Amino acid sequence: MMMTTVGYLPDETSSFVGRRAELARLGTALATRRMTTLIGPGGVGKTRLALRAARAAADRYADGAWWADLSPLYDDGLLLPTVSDAVGLADHTLRMPVEALCEWLGDKRLLLVLDSAEHLRASCSHLLAEILTTSSGLTVLVTSRQPLGTRGEYVVEVPPLPVDGAPDALQLFADRLRASDPGAGLDAPGDEAAATEICRRLEGIPLAIELAAAGIGRHSVAQLAHRIGSRFDARSAGFGVPGRGGGLALAPGLGTPGPGAPGAIGADGAEGGPDTARLDLLADATVWPRRHRTLRTAIGWSHELCTPLERLLWARLTPLRTDFDAAVAREVCAGGPLTPDEVDRALQGLVAQSVVQRDGDRYRMLDTLREYGRMWLTELGEARAAADRHASSFLGLARRAHDGWTGPDQVSWYHKVSDTHLDLCAALEHLLVHDVGGAQEMAGRVGFFWACCGHLSEARSYAQRALDAGPVDGPHRTRLQWVLGVAALLQGDFATAEKYGALCTATAVYDRDEEGMLGAAYLSGLTQLMTGEPEEALEAAGRVLRMTSGVPVDSAHRLRCRLITVFALTALGRLTESEAAATALRRACERGGEFWTRSYADYQLALIALLQGRPAASAAHARSMLAGKHRLRDSFGIALGLDILAAAIAAQGAGAQAARVYGTGHAYWRMVGHPQRGTPELGPVRERCELQARAAVGDEAYQRAFERGQSDNAEVGLAAALRTELQL
Repeated sequence: MMMTTVGYLPDETSSFVGRRAELARLGTALATRRMTTLIGPGGVGKTRLALRAARAAADRYADGAWWADLSPLYDDGLLLPTVSDAVGLADHTLRMPVEALCEWLGDKRLLLVLDSAEHLRASCSHLLAEILTTSSGLTVLVTSRQPLGTRGEYVVEVPPLPVDGAPDALQLFADRLRASDPGAGLDAPGDEAAATEICRRLEGIPLAIELAAAGIGRHSVAQLAHRIGSRFDARSAGFGVPGRGGGLALAPGLGTPGPGAPGAIGADGAEGGPDTARLDLLADATVWPRRHRTLRTAIGWSHELCTPLERLLWARLTPLRTDFDAAVAREVCAGGPLTPDEVDRALQGLVAQSVVQRDGDRYRMLDTLREYGRMWLTELGEARAAADRHASSFLGLARRAHDGWTGPDQVSWYHKVSDTHLDLCAALEHLLVHDVGGAQEMAGRVGFFWACCGHLSEARSYAQRALDAGPVDGPHRTRLQWVLGVAALLQGDFATAEKYGALCTATAVYDRDEEGMLGAAYLSGLTQLMTGEPEEALEAAGRVLRMTSGVPVDSAHRLRCRLITVFALTALGRLTESEAAATALRRACERGGEFWTRSYADYQLALIALLQGRPAASAAHARSMLAGKHRLRDSFGIALGLDILAAAIAAQGAGAQAARVYGTGHAYWRMVGHPQRGTPELGPVRERCELQARAAVGDEAYQRAFERGQSDNAEVGLAAALRTELQL
């Protein structure tokens, strides 16, 4: 995602053509209406129009423009988490998710774009009715193939590009032609007339025009116009004719050769394929309304231009919910005739045909083209096998991420787990039905990542469902109990955290699972620290560390258990011992490239320095913590770090600067749905330093600076906090 001045919108990866009248109308709608829905068939350009309009309007909203892509969601279970992620909310509370979202948006002035809402119309309508009622400063822009039916909805129909007497469709064709081949153009005699005819045949539908331009290959523009014309003429003559074996053979122009036809390919690589004429009829009846069959035919023609292996890859890519790289494509799609090398070649072929979009080393498929591929996957009889491969691939990612937690690639794994959240959820849903053991392993391995990324509700839900799905023992059981306890602890549910800490301990001891024992000590110790029992936490952590000497020193659970010792020593006022333990822990983390535990060692060093009357050293440690937490996108950790940094700045006499940092910290606390939190010993320090800041600049100046920090864009406020110069 790319950050705008305020808010987040996707990058525009290709030129934008025409739509001046639509943009003007949409600009007026956004200025005067609270909810606007752009409707039109797939491929007509709703997403591009919404993105351009949102970018133009973003500066009118104090809290920016924010984008939620709903196309990867196959059901409504992840609608709320997706929208919450889109607007920067990582709720850490036990509230109902919709309640947390309504509260988060309640005082904001922002534009929220929900893209591709047609398959979740009822759920989207219900959600928007809730948040529009409680958030008076919210404006919503939706793209959908049909209106949502929400009260107050203003509908704007997006037409195709004009093809008679207007240059827009022709300009789009020329732009995409040059994008496919920088040396291409409409310079030869008759090219412009032929291109105009192509656009007319394709009824000005942008996606159809882009597919046609990408498929020109070795043909001239005139030859392309003839090929498309002949296929559309055949299309209008009828769907298909009886084929061999009583089936239907494919009429010219309808997509891919029919069963037994030369060039058709099955899932096993043998000639012969699905009954494609029947698939055309199915598609026209269920996905594309009769008046929009032009796009359907254009996609079918593009499919016909693909090689058999490219068609097979097109179908096999459709289980992927998020952007992917070539390695993921090989994992999910290789098999039978598609060797890993063939996947690479076919992927580049689909990029050349504009079926798959490429941005650097990442790939994605438009939802309309994914729908077509998904129907082919079903016709091939491969839907279950593809879902199995998809789930296996993401279970493998969960294993590698878990193993790489304490290595030099921790940040990279953290981001991969965060960025593939929807694919991981889809894989878990499949495994819960078809491979309970795999689901139990996966939920345990990704649970801590999700807890750190702010997906606490999903972490708890999937861990509980995995435990309930069937018998489980050994490390998988301990991990699931541990995930449930950590998620409960971060939500402030200390009773549940204490319960699962005890269960983890008993299970790990019974299974002789030393890593599980360390994890249980971390969970129980942190619960004890948060409930004011540091002596118990220190004693238990020390005992388990001695009992598990066989676990490597750089083990994630051992490092976290050592962190409990540091926190407990600080809470007990044994600052010299705590500083030494925190410094040693930080060095151990630094040697292994571990950021998460290291950042909390920095937090403790900042608190210790502040308690010892060394505010400059405290500020340096706090900024080190914040840099690590920012790399990990850990909003909860950033909120903690901003509190300790503000206190350190206040202790140095920079009252207004401290107030602004406190304000930014308050904004981050709101992101996670909590008032200011932290270990008990932080509270009095924070209050004392806040009084110092107020005394230094006066209440009025303090309040102005605090409100500025609170209203800053979060990234802007954090960047200001990380600057080292004092503003006395």
